Amino acid sequence: MKEDFAFEDQLEEACGVFGVYSDQEQTRAAELIYIGLFSLQHRGQESAGMVVSDGQRVLAQKDVGLVSGVFNPDNLSKLKGRIGIGHVRQASSGSAGYVANAEPLMGRCSKGVLAVAHNGSLLNKTELRRELEERGALFQTSTGTEVIMNLIAGFSKETLEDAVALAASRLEGSFSLVIMTKDTLIGVRDPRGMRPLCLGRVGEALMLSSESCAFSVLGGEFIRDVEPGEVIIIDQNGLRSHFLENEKEKALCVFEYIYFARPDSTIDGLNVHQARKAMGRELAREFSYDADIVIPVPDTGVSAALGFSEVSGIPYEVGLIKNPYVGRTFIRPRQEQRSLGVRIKLNPVAELIKDRRIVIIDDTIVRGTTTGKIIHMLKETGAREIHLCISAPPVAKPCFYGIDTSNTKELIAADHSVEEIRKHVEADSLTYLSLEGLQKAIGRKSFCLACFTGEYPIKIPEGIA
Repeated sequence: MKEDFAFEDQLEEACGVFGVYSDQEQTRAAELIYIGLFSLQHRGQESAGMVVSDGQRVLAQKDVGLVSGVFNPDNLSKLKGRIGIGHVRQASSGSAGYVANAEPLMGRCSKGVLAVAHNGSLLNKTELRRELEERGALFQTSTGTEVIMNLIAGFSKETLEDAVALAASRLEGSFSLVIMTKDTLIGVRDPRGMRPLCLGRVGEALMLSSESCAFSVLGGEFIRDVEPGEVIIIDQNGLRSHFLENEKEKALCVFEYIYFARPDSTIDGLNVHQARKAMGRELAREFSYDADIVIPVPDTGVSAALGFSEVSGIPYEVGLIKNPYVGRTFIRPRQEQRSLGVRIKLNPVAELIKDRRIVIIDDTIVRGTTTGKIIHMLKETGAREIHLCISAPPVAKPCFYGIDTSNTKELIAADHSVEEIRKHVEADSLTYLSLEGLQKAIGRKSFCLACFTGEYPIKIPEGIA
């Protein structure tokens, strides 16, 4: 995890992808992608980029930073085209700030210009990269995306559509892809559906996105989710799709509902806000203490806190105010200043907190550092009791599918009991939502739950685990 003091107790998602295709010459794909990436900024805040085409000429812009920093009216005006893909990236540990790894990646092959953007993590990246290098492939980044691009380019005698399918069949892990040439847009979702991808429309333009919220922000419509294992091709002949042959049991990452996705997104037929609210209801049924008010840790605790209040009868209040102008901060203050880190991001409403028994709702505890600081801050403000409720089970196992928790040492629940965690964060009580409660809230069981159970849907190769 990063030493980002205001966010150090949160899970990190890998990326967000977005794509646009239109037959209309007047379509400004760059402007649609720009707004789409803004809508997906929560999925990645290290770098941003896009590639666009007018059907003949392909142009690109990418850099380290937020969408608002990478793009401006001047460079957007130069990105003329009706087809394009975009990407926001959350760098893995050790590669932050490395502009060469910013996506989409673009290169030339027998099929012309090829650009690829990827959300997910490849378990067999090292093996595939070694194989490609032995064939003479050159690499300029450390990403799995470049492996995918080289795989596609390697099927030089196949059609683009077949080359993409053949390349995807070689991949092990999680992946949602948007791929483009000068005149074609392709979307691919891995056979288990571990990462989300959906299809939408704005006017005549068809779009692919990690989340449906981007379509509604653009004033468009959500058509449907891309199915696990589905390959969607959009070109001058319209839209068509087919499925990869290796059908697998579905295993969407459950943290899309718990934490990653925006609450106004719908993923695989389930609205994120409604799912989180249902988690809060189940959490209230498992809670066994008296309290005066329930408050969320904004923003991802809000929906669950509303559901908790609804069932428990404990009044909902906005007890922590989030500073909307902070964004991500990479300041590394001196040790004696670290207590200010949480207050820069969140500040309590003292009149609500003082002398009250507080239920505070959050989505996860990763290391316990920020959680402990929030509780300490509330006690300093005068809270009489603090009952910490987490709308998910304990995160006790590392993830190898695209969430930045591949080191068990980072996870406080890996080697501490619930009571030990309670003492560590100095709460008066600690209630996690049970696994059964989580599954009941979501209403289905076809999810990857490995970070709770250690039961990985894809075998983890030796040397990675």
